[in-house]
Order: sequence, then structure tokens, then C-alpha cells
Amino acid sequence: MKKRLKGQRIFITGAGSGLGRAVAGRLGSRHWRVGVADIDPARVQETVSMVQAAGGQALAISCDVTRPEDLEAAAAEMQTAWGGVDVVMNNAGVAVYGDMETISLERWRWIVDINLMGVIHGCRAFIPVLASQGGGHIVNVGSYLAFLSAPGSACYNLTKAGILSLSETLRIELAEKNIGVSVLLPSFFQTHLMDQLYCDDPEKKAMVRTLFARSTWPADRVAERLIAAVEKNRFYVLPQWDAKLLWRVKRWLPDFYLKTFAFLYRRRVIQKMLGI
Repeated sequence: MKKRLKGQRIFITGAGSGLGRAVAGRLGSRHWRVGVADIDPARVQETVSMVQAAGGQALAISCDVTRPEDLEAAAAEMQTAWGGVDVVMNNAGVAVYGDMETISLERWRWIVDINLMGVIHGCRAFIPVLASQGGGHIVNVGSYLAFLSAPGSACYNLTKAGILSLSETLRIELAEKNIGVSVLLPSFFQTHLMDQLYCDDPEKKAMVRTLFARSTWPADRVAERLIAAVEKNRFYVLPQWDAKLLWRVKRWLPDFYLKTFAFLYRRRVIQKMLGI
């Protein structure tokens, strides 16, 4: 696997903050060349400076993942600047919380365009590059909500489940091209996702913020686990114990899981545990 990463070049969407910035910083300290992509130019420059200060090289790339032409331009830019790319990390994402029927169709399209179509655009733009150079690796950032299917998160769950399914398909399809694929499925950790949270119900919004606020996992720690998994060419990356536990319960006892979760939610046990 490491032979495919010998060029030490990575392209990261959503690299202006949170996990994307943490991965960029970690690899910068290992003297990697980092394509820093984000829709916010100011945040791009902050991450670029951090990578350079850590000892790496950085390329600032303004990128809106809802625009396939932006990802195609980014792929061309990586080839022009550094002759290609070794790892592509599709990380950009936003969050919507609320009961399915209360979320407007416009908001559904918004989150699908960013979270799911953004990953699709990234894969479509970079797979030909990776294939032409003889291999590489793709990292798609999902969530344990891809399989947890937590209530109140239908929009978010759907996009992350789509990422999981797409990643599983690509893991099989791209093996013959020497392209590895990993999907990151973390539970809650300290990130800037809440900056992009859309929720018009104060009680539900408070619950989500509480979950993130109580997390003891910093983005740097998730980044460490992810980098180690990519080096070993592991597919499923579940960095925290709670994600691993729920993954096993859902796979081994699916009916039990659904009935139990529905009971706890109906009785407001989950909400009481969170203190709201």
C-alpha cells in the first residue's frame, strides 16, 4: 500500500476546518504535498499556512463540491503542480436535523448536492487520474449514522448511507486498477460540522449540539486513526468504540436494534439521557 503513496500527494475537500484541516496538518508534518480545497478562500489560506509551517507543501484550491467542473479543474491542477495525486479525500459536508416531513425539498437537495453528489463528483474527477498513474487511494468520509439510522437525521443519514454504498462498490470495481478505497464512519467528535447545521427546531438542535459538545475525541485523533487505516489499505474505518459496537449490533441483530432504538426514542429515554 505504501508503495502507492510514495509520491506523498493528497487532495482534500473541506480542508478549511475540522477533520480535513487535521489530516492536512498531520500529513504536512510528514512533509506531504497537500491540495487544500474548500469553498471558503480564507480558510483555505489558513490551512495552507498550517501545512507549510508543519514542513509540508500546500496548494490552495478554491472548490465548490456541488460543481463537477470545480473537481475536474482541481484534478488538472494537482497533475500540473505535482504530476498527480496519491490520496483523494472526499470530506466536505454539512448537516440537517429534523423530522423528514418537516424538511423542505430545497433543504433536501442542498444536503444531497453537498454530501453525496460532492463525493460522486470527486470520485468521477480523480479516478481517471489514479488509474492512469497506476494506482492510489480514495477516502470517502461518511458517518456511523450511515448504518445507525438515528431518528431526526433522515437527510444526513441518507447521504452518508449513499457514501457507504458507493464506497463499497468502488472498493470492488477499482481493485483491478490498484486503487484502494476507505470509508470513514466516525461517531461524534470535535469538529466544525455544527457551524453548518440546519435545524429549525430549538429542542432538536440542542440535542445535536449536546452530542458534539460531550465528545472527548478531537479531530486530530480521528485523523491519526484514518491515516493509519489508509496506510494499511483498510476499508471500514470506525475509530471510536461506540461506532464499532453499534456497527456489530446492527449487523448481527438488525431487528433487535431497530425495535430497541424505536422503543427508546418513543419513550424519550435517549433525550433524557442527554439532559434535554
